[in-house]
Amino acid sequence: MVGVCCCVRNCPSRSHDNAGMKLGNGIRFFGFPRWKQHEGPKVGEVTRRRRGAWVSAVRRKGVTFNEIAPSMKVCSLHFHSRQPAYEMLESDPDWVPSLNLGYNDSTRQSKPKQLSQNSNLPAEERGLLDGSSNQPEEGAHEDEQVAPSPSQEEARTGCYLCTVMGKEVSRLMEENRELRHQLSQYRMSDGYFGKDDDKVRYYTGLPNLETFMAFFHFLLPHMPEQKTILTPFQMLTLTLMRLRLALPAQHIAYLFYISPSEVCKTYNDMVLFLYTNLRQSLVWPDRHTLHKMMPEQIFMTFGRTVAVIVDSLEVATDQNQTRKYLMGMTPGGLICFLSKGWPGSTSDKHIIYNSGLLENLLPGDIVLAGRGFDLQERDGMLCAEVKSPDLKHGVCQLDAKDVEETRKLAHLQVHIERVVGSVSRNYKMLTGTIPNQMMSQEATFLDRVVIVCCALMNRCTAVD
Repeated sequence: MVGVCCCVRNCPSRSHDNAGMKLGNGIRFFGFPRWKQHEGPKVGEVTRRRRGAWVSAVRRKGVTFNEIAPSMKVCSLHFHSRQPAYEMLESDPDWVPSLNLGYNDSTRQSKPKQLSQNSNLPAEERGLLDGSSNQPEEGAHEDEQVAPSPSQEEARTGCYLCTVMGKEVSRLMEENRELRHQLSQYRMSDGYFGKDDDKVRYYTGLPNLETFMAFFHFLLPHMPEQKTILTPFQMLTLTLMRLRLALPAQHIAYLFYISPSEVCKTYNDMVLFLYTNLRQSLVWPDRHTLHKMMPEQIFMTFGRTVAVIVDSLEVATDQNQTRKYLMGMTPGGLICFLSKGWPGSTSDKHIIYNSGLLENLLPGDIVLAGRGFDLQERDGMLCAEVKSPDLKHGVCQLDAKDVEETRKLAHLQVHIERVVGSVSRNYKMLTGTIPNQMMSQEATFLDRVVIVCCALMNRCTAVD
């Protein structure tokens, strides 16, 4: 047979008609979930239970946990949202198919079991139950009503009670699913975001649920096993929430039903984990990619000569000091360079000459600087020009050749300010006070927080 058919009992869904033509009915088909044994104990346990739950829900001969043919598919009509839920959202009603499965949720007696029970009854009563004595005796009137025997009445009552109890069990199971789903909407569980992009944007800074889930799946195979009641999903959400909103540990503890000390430990561990896996994502693009990502307003003003937008980011530490970082961003807003942290009193000129940024520039490149960026000399810049929209006495801070160029820079001022301020606007943790204790000779905790925030910004939509 051409195409795919749903393997659920009595379900007529199929992907093609008898002539082999694809049906445009909008029905999709999903394979049985895999048991992911090599992605950590938690993922392995949840995916094992889920695969078993699908097998139990379908109740089809030849479908077992260990043997499921690739052709066995479940159609979208058996899910509330018309598709299976994310595998770790065990409280979601669509974690397992539950609609129109061709049977009640309650366990029913099989026919062989009923026959074995009936065989223990006397022959007369057995005949009443299996219908063998339903034929009227010779000479009996057809309209004569025969009163049921006590055994027959008892059997009928038992069947009726089974039916009533089965319906009640089905109702309670559906109510349980609904309550668990509602509970997941009010707790910071794996299903808290649902399909709400606004929630994802508010709590994590990432633009939508699709981006968040892609990011989570990228990290999941590398996440180490932790001795915590939190799931990997919750650990990542907790960390992004704190970076995004700078929430106190006590506040987050109430949301996740854990202690403040557990919040701090999870946050510190996850910052280290994210730093290890994301730091390599801050890379300087090749010239072809740089030109391809060039915003039109910058291209119309300077052509393809703009290589980078630079600005300094200052973050307060718990030692009543600040640390200064030099950020380099593509004209489209992606962070492509980040220096190590310098004392807040260090000049911008000293940092830009000693950070390694100049090694990425070519002769003739134009460097756009944010408002107030302190760089008043251009010698030693490998013939690159620095232009800033910071206006003083009617001329540009640097390289103001004429009034027309000043107007061009002023026109780009809004775009440049949006780019250089995007990180601190999106992640409020950088506007507060961050511990600066040394965690290794490689980087301080503050360095790691800044790098993680910059890497997260690159997963958001580029600045227009």
